[in-house]
Amino acid sequence: MEKPNTPSNFIKNIINEDLSSGKVKEVITRFPPEPNGYLHIGHAKAIWINFTLAAEFGGKTNLRFDDTNPLKEDTEYVKSIEEDVKWLGYEWENLRFASDYFGEMYERAELLIKKGKAYVDDLSADEIRELRGTLTEPGKNSPYRERSVEENLDLFRRMKAGEFKDGEKVLRAKIDMASPNINLRDPVLYRIARAHHHNTGDAWCIYPMYTYAHPLEDAIEGITHSLCSLEFEDQRPFYDWVIAECEMPAVPHQYEFGRLNLAQTVTSKRKLKLLVDEGHVDGWDDPRMPTISGLRRRGYTPEAIRNFVFETGISKSQGLVDLGMLEHFIREDLKLKAPRTMSVLRPLKVVITNYPEGKTEWFEAENNIENEEMGVRQIPFSREIYIERDDFMENPPKKFFRLFPGNEVRLKYAYFITCNEVIKDENGEVVELRCTYDPETKTSTRKVKGTLHWIDAQHAVPAEFRLYEPLILADEPEGEGVENEGEGKPEPTFLDQLNPNSIEILQGFVEPGLKDSKPQDKFQFFRHGYFNVDSRYSAPGKPVFNLIVKLKSSYQPPKES
Repeated sequence: MEKPNTPSNFIKNIINEDLSSGKVKEVITRFPPEPNGYLHIGHAKAIWINFTLAAEFGGKTNLRFDDTNPLKEDTEYVKSIEEDVKWLGYEWENLRFASDYFGEMYERAELLIKKGKAYVDDLSADEIRELRGTLTEPGKNSPYRERSVEENLDLFRRMKAGEFKDGEKVLRAKIDMASPNINLRDPVLYRIARAHHHNTGDAWCIYPMYTYAHPLEDAIEGITHSLCSLEFEDQRPFYDWVIAECEMPAVPHQYEFGRLNLAQTVTSKRKLKLLVDEGHVDGWDDPRMPTISGLRRRGYTPEAIRNFVFETGISKSQGLVDLGMLEHFIREDLKLKAPRTMSVLRPLKVVITNYPEGKTEWFEAENNIENEEMGVRQIPFSREIYIERDDFMENPPKKFFRLFPGNEVRLKYAYFITCNEVIKDENGEVVELRCTYDPETKTSTRKVKGTLHWIDAQHAVPAEFRLYEPLILADEPEGEGVENEGEGKPEPTFLDQLNPNSIEILQGFVEPGLKDSKPQDKFQFFRHGYFNVDSRYSAPGKPVFNLIVKLKSSYQPPKES
């Protein structure tokens, strides 16, 4: 059953205290993605936290695009993010863009210069990095740090006017190059970038850095609780510095939670984009991708994803979540929703030699044994059928209870059959079985150890099946591919952990009732798992099915208290 609110957590406690003390009159949160890629499963947790916490307290949530880097952003990403948030079941109060506030951000930057809190620096990015210092050694002041207010204002305005080349100058905050927090060692506030912006066009050639723009956006929008993942904790002192020194009327506060880390999953947008750009997958919505659009195309439901992130909770910890936990929640969501039908993924032809030629019978089958309201359907049966190739062995081991020469099995919903003859091709491959049926077993209660699913050959609908395994082999994909000092050998990267067998494509058959299945229709195929009709490759009368999840898992959900 879906959980509507967040479980008990430290952020909820903070909000309760803020409302009780009168510090906050109304809870306002925001979900602030950068439009430089598609949303992934980690974002689903951030979306859930921001929207659900605000809704619990009768508050509001803005969808805001932190579009401060036109070199990596695109309207394609904006549209996909809007679609994903809506699909997950959330409605925002206001749609905002960081670029809506570029004018005010610029004015606040001039204010910092006038207060002696910012300066224009001529150092290159590499030179700034060299002087920044380390975790144990303080940084060194830039030789341009003591420029006068007048000179800095003049240079900054000329930066805005486009007089300098990209990278020639930056605007930096003047804080403390000896600070133990590297984020306070005169961080860059503005850089020059002649790039067309998806929202502002060519109006600007200087753009604010994310760490400067983000707190200003929160303040301008009156955000009360700025919720972000734990990696931004070290940035909080600079967040507070920007709010205070820019003299913002509203004072938001930042709170950090542990991000969602899923085993065998990459959630870096840069790495996901690399998978797309290098052709390792067939787009951001490839069903193997952990993107929301990829999960949707594979067949995951918003309810399953919301229940999954609820179970991960809200805390300061950064644990690794078992992929089986996500799979558990889609099984739970679909078990009463998805019709249960038969399919044959690796077909082996069976001819029932004593069944009348030209005859077709129709058998009644329940659509979901756990949900009677889903009713029944009629399935055809005739002389030739297909069974799963794995359900036959010519020389079986002990305790193999399926079909083999001389053995009798039950066909689900139909008769008992016995294998009498095995037909092989010139290579010795089994291509056909000759069997006989017992006409008295249509409604027999006689016991038999094996029951097989099957598809009537005369009415079979050809279908493609796409079976998926995790795209990444390692639980925690490795490194960035930098070279080892002195060795010249690249370290392993997450690309070295790609699973070469992450997809298997099979050609088989489904029941005739599935011929006109539409994209996003979901089914449980006996013994195989839950499948979803693919939205890209399916065609009328020619369905393509994506494996959502197998039927069984080793994951054990925690018991309800």
